[in-house]
Amino acid sequence: MTLGTLFWIFTAGFAAWYWWQAKAIKDDVLQAAHRYCKTMDVLLLDDAVFLRGIWFKRDQNGNLRVWRRFLFDFTTTGEERYTGRVIMLGRKILQMELDPHKF
Repeated sequence: MTLGTLFWIFTAGFAAWYWWQAKAIKDDVLQAAHRYCKTMDVLLLDDAVFLRGIWFKRDQNGNLRVWRRFLFDFTTTGEERYTGRVIMLGRKILQMELDPHKF
């Protein structure tokens, strides 16, 4: 086995591991968005969240973590769409918020 072959095996393994972790995080965020929308008495639309930002930031202990911002759409009346946000640092949800909307 050559060094080039090992490199490509490692790269493919890392890509598969990253995809698996990212999917698990997205599923967790979707469940949290469902719960949050239910408590706020709004309806989550499209049953989906969308990753719209990724960066590296430090947590309160100084450890470097992946910062992510997810967006989702919701409605209150069934006619108008609004945007909600989920901010994560590592695997922890820091903030969830909804745009101003009609009741």
